Amino acid sequence: MKLTLFKKNKHLDLGVKSEQQACEYLLKRSLILIEKNYNTRYGEIDLVMKEGDELVFVEVRSRHKNNYADAIESITPSKQKKLRFTAEHYLNKHYQNHPPTCRFDVVAIDLTQTKFSIEWIKDAF
Repeated sequence: MKLTLFKKNKHLDLGVKSEQQACEYLLKRSLILIEKNYNTRYGEIDLVMKEGDELVFVEVRSRHKNNYADAIESITPSKQKKLRFTAEHYLNKHYQNHPPTCRFDVVAIDLTQTKFSIEWIKDAF
């Protein structure tokens, strides 16, 4: 039982670290952080940022290179649908009748034992 808890916490730690790395990566590229981990009953948006006048909903995915699917492939149509519903909720709550232009980006972090690669995909879906 302790092993299961360790694996779960290790996975959560990876997610938190990956989101932080993605945030720092995007901040260095002049995006502005608005909110982290926006939660609704539909799901969660990892990062809400701005680039110019555009609102950017960012999904951060991290995977070990030896997993079956890489980080990008792990964003299923079902996950995209949940992200869209969550983004609609965010827009209704914060912008009501005057939503800005927005897009969905993905920051994919693929890990090996010695390094990681990061890929930023603008307007991913």
